[in-house]
Order: sequence, then structure tokens, then C-alpha cells
Amino acid sequence: MRSLIVHNAKSGFGSDAVFEFERALVSQGDECVLRVLPDGAGAREILSDAESFDLVVASGGDGTITSLLFELRGRDVPTCVFPSGTANLLFKNLGCASEPSAIAHACRQGRTIRTDLGEIGWVDGDGRARTRGFGLMAGSGFDAQIMAAAVPNKKLMGEAAYFAAALANPRPEVARFSITVDGVTHERDGIACIVANNAMIQGEIEVVPNCSMTDGLLDVIVLETSDAVHLLRPVFASLVDRSGRVIGRPCIEQFTGASVQVRSSRPIPLQVDGEAMPGTIDAYDAHVIGGCNRLIVDGVSRYVPNGATPRRPPETSRPSGVAPRP
Repeated sequence: MRSLIVHNAKSGFGSDAVFEFERALVSQGDECVLRVLPDGAGAREILSDAESFDLVVASGGDGTITSLLFELRGRDVPTCVFPSGTANLLFKNLGCASEPSAIAHACRQGRTIRTDLGEIGWVDGDGRARTRGFGLMAGSGFDAQIMAAAVPNKKLMGEAAYFAAALANPRPEVARFSITVDGVTHERDGIACIVANNAMIQGEIEVVPNCSMTDGLLDVIVLETSDAVHLLRPVFASLVDRSGRVIGRPCIEQFTGASVQVRSSRPIPLQVDGEAMPGTIDAYDAHVIGGCNRLIVDGVSRYVPNGATPRRPPETSRPSGVAPRP
């Protein structure tokens, strides 16, 4: 097997787990190429020859991994998500075993699923059109403020930096959002409007129920409270209902569709997969790119019953369609 590992050495806490994974992955006669992302290098250059490998491993935080998956969209390359970041939420949403040897074993088995990505577009403060892919969530408002405020403390505090940033601003400003989902417009007031491809956060808590990366849909999440303390209500609800299917999520409203346009009554910050974008915006568009990646999963993944496909000869390796919403 010929493998390519693309690693961001600046992600997370600098763990060398990816090298333990590499040792577990390779067998006699294999070839494994390790490329460490240099400063300023784009995913396009680093993955220009991805099709010449049997497997590509994306190692880093959620932002790094999503940028690599966005470059690999539609290229039919079996891809392993390796968690080397702070939160590693994309990997957690897959629900695979996290030990490096277990991830290596899953790569050798070659079971894959077709997964979606979101794509978001906006105009920045200089009037330039910007486009980014997202594997988790992109949002405008209070969530983007939290992401920006957490940056200085992420290396020291890890995931706790996000909670500290939220508590530092107990009275976030409310905006009026005009949200168009598949042609239907909704007007809502809230402190944030988030578009999600995955909605599971820390603690295996699903912000909204039934959010899946294999259903060809995005979930629009509106935080309808003017007080950050009120967000403790959905947090407490999640302690007894992690999936959100039984008692729901107080202070949160959800819409679902393939195409989304969001307009806000005032300029607000934007984040994409936890990375705060420069400046502020008052509008963005998002849509789903259905079934555009082939991701490695193992037998414990929550996606396995919904159409995971083991490795087959090249002429029959492409699964058809998109797996149904769980």
C-alpha cells in the first residue's frame, strides 16, 4: 500500500501520535510519504498528486483537515482523518476508535463512507469574494466571537479556552437574521446563526438532533437568547438527552436544507470550523457538496450501519448515492 500523510505540526499540543500511527500503518513492501505542511502552503500544492496514492491521511486540527478535504472533494481518494488538533470534532463526529493503532488498522481494512462538505461564500471588508469549505460548522455572531477570543489561550487551556471565552461576554448583542433555506425565508432574532454539516460538540453532545454528514443536507441553527447564561439551558438539557431527540434544545431553533442564505441586520463576525475570519460581514451563502469525500471508518463508527463500503477492486470501489439520514 502506498500512503501519503499530510501533517500540520502546529496543530494541537504537538503530539507525536501521528508517528506512532505511521509505524502501525506500514507493513513490509509498503511506501509511506510524510509531508509536513509548511507555513503559507496551500492544500492544492501539497495534494497535487493525491490520486497516485492508495490512501491519504489528513493529520491536524479541524481547520487543517477541512481544508485538505475541501481540496480532495470529488477526487475519489480514500482519506483518513487523523486527530492531531485541540478539539478534533470532525473525527469525533465520525465516532471511530481514537488509538493510533486502531486508526491504522481501519486504514488497512479500507472501509469507507461517502461524506458531505459545506461550502460558504461571503464578501469581506475589502469587497473581495471569499469561499471556504467547512466540515463542521460556519457561523456568524456570538460563536465567532468565542472562537476569536479563545485563540490566545488554546495552546495553554485546550478546549477550556472556548468556555472561558463564552463566560467573558455574558451579554452578547442580538441581531435580526433573514434566513432563506431552499427558497423559504424565516426572520429570527438571535445572538448567532450557524450552518452545520456536523453538530456534535465536546462531550458527545449534539447541538441539534439528526445532524449527519451523509444526508446531503445542512442544518441551520439559531441561538435565540440575549443572555449567554441562558445557553446553560440547552447545556443542562444535553446532560440528560445528548442526542436532543427527546426533550430538544431550549433557546435553539433549527432549519434543514441543501442551500442557505443568511442576512443580518448589522455587521457581525464570522467563523469557519473554529477559525475566526478577519473583519465582519452582514451576509453569507452556503450550500452542501453531497458525497464529495471518501472517509475511512472502523467498525465502531456510527456511520457503519448506513452504508460503509469495504475496499474492493478499483472497477467496483465507487459506492453509489448518499447514505440516508440516521
